[in-house]
Amino acid sequence: MNLYILRHASAGLRRLNPVLDLKRPLDKEGKRHCLHLAYVLNAQHTQFDLIVSSPLKRCLQTAALVGTETGYEAPILHSPALSPNATFQEFQALLHECAGRENLLVVGHNPNLSHFLGSLLVPAAADTPAKIRLRKGSLARVDLTRGPAILQSLLDPRTVRALYATSTKSSRRKTSRK
Repeated sequence: MNLYILRHASAGLRRLNPVLDLKRPLDKEGKRHCLHLAYVLNAQHTQFDLIVSSPLKRCLQTAALVGTETGYEAPILHSPALSPNATFQEFQALLHECAGRENLLVVGHNPNLSHFLGSLLVPAAADTPAKIRLRKGSLARVDLTRGPAILQSLLDPRTVRALYATSTKSSRRKTSRK
């Protein structure tokens, strides 16, 4: 299975009231980043069999934007195993439930996702997982086919921006018209 781990895109500043913070939506930059990421994924011919998201609004919006733009038409599943207070055991149970899928996208929060990714890559030391920095909008691709997990790629938001900018520029040279 190819596991794609996506941290939700930019949603502005954290709210002091936890109830209001649960409903915090993506900001303009976050929405733009989702579209750019989907463009890059389409260029790589990436299709998802299943998308699972944290139940919080910013993750659901990230999953919906990326899923829609990559041609995903099935419902997006909501899972508490991706919520901010989820444990690695809950995350493993989610992966076990989705074991028959070829390309699985999970959308969640930090510090959970960084911890989950590190624990997958260094399973023997689950108490002290590998430290991996996932910025908002980062996408990691992990191969879970056989044996230990293998990190195939890690797309940082800056890399996505650069790939999008270079791929959308016209290949024609500009000529002056005098």
